[in-house]
Amino acid sequence: MTEGRGPASSDETPTESLPFAERYLSAGPLSPLYQRARDDPDGFWAGVARAEIRWATPFSRTLDWDPPFAKWFPDGRLNVSVNCLDRHREGPARDRVAYFWEGEPGDRRTITYDELGREVEQFAAALQRRGFGPEDRAAVYLPMVPELPITMLALSRLGIPFTVVFSGFSSEALAHRIRDLGVTLVVTADGGYRRGQIVPLKAIADEALATSPSVRTVVVVHRTGQSVPMLSPRDVGWTELVQDVPPTCPAAAFPSDHLLYLLYSSGTTGAPKAIAHGTGGYLTHVTATMRWVFDPKPMDVLWCAADIGWVTGHSYIVFAPLSLGVTSVLYEGAFDSPRPDRFWEIAERYRVTILHTSPTALRSLRRAGDEGVARHDLSSLRLLGTVGEAINPAVWRWYYTVVGRERCPIVDTWWQTETGGMLITPAPGLQTMVLKPGSATLPLPGIDAAVLTEAGTVAAPGERGYVVLRRPWPGMMLGIYRDEARYRSTYWSRFPGNYYAGDFALRDSDGYFWFLGRADEVLKVAGHRIGTIEVEDALLTHPAVAEAAVVGVPDPVKGEVPLAFVVIRPGVAELVDLPAQLRSHVAGQIGKFAQPREVHLVGKLPRTRSGKIMRRLVKAVALHGIDVGDVTTLEDQASVEEIRQSVASFAEELGRS
Repeated sequence: MTEGRGPASSDETPTESLPFAERYLSAGPLSPLYQRARDDPDGFWAGVARAEIRWATPFSRTLDWDPPFAKWFPDGRLNVSVNCLDRHREGPARDRVAYFWEGEPGDRRTITYDELGREVEQFAAALQRRGFGPEDRAAVYLPMVPELPITMLALSRLGIPFTVVFSGFSSEALAHRIRDLGVTLVVTADGGYRRGQIVPLKAIADEALATSPSVRTVVVVHRTGQSVPMLSPRDVGWTELVQDVPPTCPAAAFPSDHLLYLLYSSGTTGAPKAIAHGTGGYLTHVTATMRWVFDPKPMDVLWCAADIGWVTGHSYIVFAPLSLGVTSVLYEGAFDSPRPDRFWEIAERYRVTILHTSPTALRSLRRAGDEGVARHDLSSLRLLGTVGEAINPAVWRWYYTVVGRERCPIVDTWWQTETGGMLITPAPGLQTMVLKPGSATLPLPGIDAAVLTEAGTVAAPGERGYVVLRRPWPGMMLGIYRDEARYRSTYWSRFPGNYYAGDFALRDSDGYFWFLGRADEVLKVAGHRIGTIEVEDALLTHPAVAEAAVVGVPDPVKGEVPLAFVVIRPGVAELVDLPAQLRSHVAGQIGKFAQPREVHLVGKLPRTRSGKIMRRLVKAVALHGIDVGDVTTLEDQASVEEIRQSVASFAEELGRS
């Protein structure tokens, strides 16, 4: 069997499990929970919601399903902030640490549940004094500082729907979101730290506010201490706003389908979609899945090493951990600043037990070498997780052996902004199962996922197809904000009656899911259909390769061919004609049809600050060599220019053909 992504055919079903998996995880019948969810899904979810969530008004109906719109626990009422804070402050967990926070310059705070609750209530009361309530909309444009979750919880306490705008976004992106929602309240900071530099957030926000007349108040967190313009009476400092405000704010109860937050999808083409999430169904889903997948204990320390500006941060840094009373690490800056081993240093300092990060971040950490990991005591780790994209088997093994010391299971999670929480993943909190490096394994209880062919039939084992969800689930989005037609056409028209996830995958003979990339990134090479991730995975098995990005480009004979961009591992001796070697390597791993037309060696790949490789941007530059617009979310904008220069002759040749 090759090291590529998933089996090449049904005759090559992967059955490998690591020694740890054989010792600790065993294949067997699914937990009874799965069977109950299959036999009575509404009854199952009702039981989960009653067990996990505190309801101000108990619900009597589980689901109102008017395809494609779902209302979960529609006659129930609750408050998210009460579930995340108040119920813990009433018992022994009040003095438990909610967040260990560390800023990039090295400043630190330890915040207990009681302290967090007091700050949330004080900020909510201050906003209430200014007349803000459920009819308002808020935009949150903050770095990874404690005021970010405090703001989200204060807004949820008041029932104010909000959108968190990733602090790497430009003024244009912020302005679009403010105008689209009719935002009246903006919470930002004077600045934030990134790689030793100050990101001027207030200045960026001011540019956006110049074209956003709906905003009546801007609250500014004093993070860096730099002098920033304050427009009176619109702008007010956080400290000044809460001064002399008592730290009490009674929480109102809101309907289960009350709009909690919106997150905008991003990409290089098309207007961003405002994904709307509700309250009761969403909180039920993320709380339950965190319990099932991470199996948190009172002494655990979770580090979900993502940014709160993305859905991973909303669900598994803020709402789910706080709902379960878990202690989390919150870190402001870049993982390798000011030292390459900063990531591992933080994990050691806070005795992290559950580490959850993206495969792209892991590839970058792996590229830096094993020495940084070895210098730190990571014996506290007991569970490792990945999120954001499929993990390459080679990177999975490195994570398992070098980071986890062959004693920590890996939960490779698949889900989306639209789904709210995890859907397909191993679940150590429920049962044991064999782990297969690179597979997200099986759907969680209550999740009916399938792989369909182009014709809409269920794909056979080993047959590639499109991922769909055949039943509603509590964490699913309410829809696209104020765009019902787009919601229907984007997610429900491809396979009527099924939610179309937009991902390409296959299931092996054990039913395990192997994700092969986005459906719009599937290559059609001389009659063969192959995911770009499959080619990237094959490249990553070469000892010289640290990272790879593959895109499809037109070919007059084959229809489409792969084009590869590769970052070489540091310290690797220069190899003669490495691009040719890599082309041959892919042919040996997958087949000659998958051989890249060209392999370009680059120093860096365009990645967002959340760690994802921007393949669509790579493709746009490779095909056209053009200015692709706003790239302020990139970790290193020079990477785009490097790709443009490396493919200049190729793009010119392509244009002639």
